Amino acid sequence: MKEAFDNDKYISLQSEKILERISHFDKLYLEFGGKLFDDGHASRVLPGFLPDSKLRMLKNIKDKTEILITINANDIENGKMRMDNETSYDMETLRLKDALEKFGFFVGGIIITQFDDQPKAIKYIKYLDNLNIKSHKTYDIKGYPNNIDHIISKEGFGQNERLKTQRPLVVVTGPGPGSGKMATCLSQMYLDHEAGINAGYAKFETFPIWNLPLKHPVNMAYEAATANLDDVNMIDPYHLEAYGELSVNYNRDVEAYPILKKMLEKIMGTCPYKSPTDMGVNMVGFCIKDEEAAKKASKEEVIRRYYNTLVDVRFAKDSLSTVEKIEMLMSQLEISPLDRLVAVEARKKAKKEKREAFAIRLENGEIITGKHSNLLSASSACILNALKKLGKLDDQILLISPHIIEPVSKLKTKSLGEEETSLSVNEMLIALSISATTNPLTHMAMGQIHKLKDLDAHSTVILDDSQRSMLRKLGINFTQDPVSFNDDYEY
Repeated sequence: MKEAFDNDKYISLQSEKILERISHFDKLYLEFGGKLFDDGHASRVLPGFLPDSKLRMLKNIKDKTEILITINANDIENGKMRMDNETSYDMETLRLKDALEKFGFFVGGIIITQFDDQPKAIKYIKYLDNLNIKSHKTYDIKGYPNNIDHIISKEGFGQNERLKTQRPLVVVTGPGPGSGKMATCLSQMYLDHEAGINAGYAKFETFPIWNLPLKHPVNMAYEAATANLDDVNMIDPYHLEAYGELSVNYNRDVEAYPILKKMLEKIMGTCPYKSPTDMGVNMVGFCIKDEEAAKKASKEEVIRRYYNTLVDVRFAKDSLSTVEKIEMLMSQLEISPLDRLVAVEARKKAKKEKREAFAIRLENGEIITGKHSNLLSASSACILNALKKLGKLDDQILLISPHIIEPVSKLKTKSLGEEETSLSVNEMLIALSISATTNPLTHMAMGQIHKLKDLDAHSTVILDDSQRSMLRKLGINFTQDPVSFNDDYEY
């Protein structure tokens, strides 16, 4: 994949833009949309964008930055999960805090939003107390967001617990959508103004990219990623009216702008922004250095989203209407699921062998396949074949001795009571590591593992949790057919 994005330029421009915005206020609350790090979507549609680019950018102004993490009490109560790594929002919040502090950031606290004495939220707050983690609560306000006079009053935002922030830039983030980031920013602003502090608001969303065309593949890939949220990219009408310039935003921000504008006027006396686009501080569009590469990568991402959504529908995590929206986007982009050649080759292998198969596309475009056997899962076999190819080793070489595989298989079936004898990806990698201590060729193959990162792959069946987790750790962009391992499937 050709590099499409200038990451160093982005870090420089983005930090300058945020510093410029801070200069207008005593304190700036920056609503941070999307993932603060682990931003796989951005790195896939903009090759060259590092998954932790936003964090690297903030490190440039770390001494001015404080971070608040919000989590919705209803999400705690309902056990909401982050779908990309299958982690619950309450645990993801703690993971986020730990990771930020390891990077040297100051985390001012965790804010529990829409708190209404939910039992699991109360238990979570006690858990935070036991960990000596400071938390604050904000409450569900009747009439939010329309009854502005009530919201901007002592009975509205005034009832919330104010977190006394210490630095001029306060980044407000959360484990996922609906965590209450915007309401937290506005509540903190109101409480700060009541305390005599001139606090401002800005929004940082990577997508859609405001200065790319509405139907640009990068922006359409964002629509595919949020198809289940009913997000739609659109021209910002307020920006067009104010400046006569076309800019892209998405429907929720455009719809919320009139209310947000009135709130800012009531809190600040005047709203400094004439449009939703004005509120943003997104410089991503200025850092794309190869637009054709970005278009190609974005089209591939739309197809990945299609396959992932089919699997979600199989598990009742999503609806067919989401699939139909992505199909419409694919039609507009003139692409098809069959354009994912790694999926086509995996199915060919499965049909030929009449069993589950897995395929990986190497950087040079060559596609390596593997099939399920009594010794190895299809994904394990494929990864071993790919490591041989990357290490320029003969395909007939046994990287793992049967003397190592067989005892592991027996342990699984006889001691642990499992039915499946074949080694999963994580089990295979452990066996490979053991073999590498005595076999120099296996040691050479182990040295190729880092080259699997960012490669595309496809499984003809839905993989189990452990294999999916390990493939993510390897950095492989895998998709799956919506077929269960136990399905009576006609190859």
